Amino acid sequence: MDPTTHGSLREGFLADCQRIHREWDTRAKSLDTDGLISLYAQHAILETPLVPAIFEGRSGLLRGHREIRPFFEEGARRRPNELVRWYRNDAWFTDGERVLIWEYPRQAPDGDQIELMEVMEIEHGLIQHHRIYWGWFGVNQLTQNAVRKATLTT
Repeated sequence: MDPTTHGSLREGFLADCQRIHREWDTRAKSLDTDGLISLYAQHAILETPLVPAIFEGRSGLLRGHREIRPFFEEGARRRPNELVRWYRNDAWFTDGERVLIWEYPRQAPDGDQIELMEVMEIEHGLIQHHRIYWGWFGVNQLTQNAVRKATLTT
């Protein structure tokens, strides 16, 4: 591949990263499930420990729009949530070829929030694979909720 073509592809990828970084956050905050799902490839994969917390008995892996949409819809139904503040800065990171990463840190200006690391593989301007990693504060919340559920059923 000649340097001009490679440079154009890289610029296009970086523009896709910037757009997805901006739009994913905006659509998640505004509970726009249709807008969120439009950022994903038809057969995208989403991985998060929140899936089994919301859909008991499921793994943390969702495949395709058919499985991802109900997850976003249920997440929207469960808000507002005082620990989901969507605070972040405008920084995002990439390998320049396929991966986009950004953080929602625990410490927000108005108190602690669930801290997340969003890791997305981008191709053809769409999210192909999305992994959401939780920090200690968020994992602690999931654990407390699981214990509470278990004690209610025993």
